[in-house]
Amino acid sequence: MASVLICDDDAHIREVARFALARAGYAVELATDGVLAYDRIERGGIDLLVLDILMPELDGLALCRRLRAHHRLPIVFLSSRGEEADRVLGLELGADDYLTKPFSPRELVARVAAVLRRTSSDEVPVARPRLAIGEVSIDRDRHEVCVAGTPLTVTATELKLLATLATHRGRVLSRGQLIATVYGDDHHISERTIDTHVRNLRAKLAAAGAPVIETVHGVGYRCG
Repeated sequence: MASVLICDDDAHIREVARFALARAGYAVELATDGVLAYDRIERGGIDLLVLDILMPELDGLALCRRLRAHHRLPIVFLSSRGEEADRVLGLELGADDYLTKPFSPRELVARVAAVLRRTSSDEVPVARPRLAIGEVSIDRDRHEVCVAGTPLTVTATELKLLATLATHRGRVLSRGQLIATVYGDDHHISERTIDTHVRNLRAKLAAAGAPVIETVHGVGYRCG
């Protein structure tokens, strides 16, 4: 049973989300602000965070930044801020998905399930070989990306994107192909979301001296 932490300062939103997720079989815990959520996550045992943005003490964006400094915990934003710029910012900070209020409880459950499918598995996986592109090495089993031996912090989604491109090195993959390969049957993902995740990943790789992802305009992306 996966454990989901809901962080929102609105009691009604917390209860609606709690009821929907608990009914779907998740163990659900609640936090009323970012400070309490961070303290709970630090104690361990949380598999996914459903996170509001506008909160007292420590808002959702600040909490996401703090977590991404040393956590790979899957994060789904649940926010009243529905402008494209807000959604892009949330994804750029490392969130795995972004759902706007008012929301459908069924859609929240579906998105949580989709993110957890992408980031975890109940089966013991067969060991997979490391992938390498120049000085970039990818260990999918250990969830590690290194550049010239130095670890690079990436999210679970970014690692899957990089591994997919590396597996098809030299081949151009369209955004639709990346959505199908990385996200499977999650039809809520847009091409804009893929662009945001790839942009974040490219920036990290470029900063580490390994600009291995190329954009093929009008088609998609490839690893060179």
